[in-house]
Amino acid sequence: MPTIKSLNKWANAHTYYPLDLLRIALGVFLFIKGINFISNSQILVDLIKPVQNLAGAMIIIHYVAPAHLIGGLLISFGLLTRWSVTAQLPLLIGAVLINFIGEMNVANLIIASIILLLCIFFLFYGSGKHSVDYYLKMQQ
Repeated sequence: MPTIKSLNKWANAHTYYPLDLLRIALGVFLFIKGINFISNSQILVDLIKPVQNLAGAMIIIHYVAPAHLIGGLLISFGLLTRWSVTAQLPLLIGAVLINFIGEMNVANLIIASIILLLCIFFLFYGSGKHSVDYYLKMQQ
């Protein structure tokens, strides 16, 4: 019986690790995506081709890569996570919609949908216990 209680205590104390690892993985994925868009801007131009006639197409091109870079770093460290996720939501909604407006790419649609759902989850959940936000809150 004592081993079950000790395992239960350990599990309750470490329940935040999987969610924190998921948050870090999300941030790293967005950061790598931002690097990918900067290093190969033709990919981004091809993705935005269905909506290039809209007035804000050039603004979108200059917003996507820096938002992914900065937002990915902030999400990984758990600093201003909800604000960073909020900045990612229009991009991810656009990524899902571009698959319906332009040529359907199922792999991109699935990835964009999963990342969108993760961002919505972390919008409500926050940064978690192992984050800079939590550390700064405990310092006060």
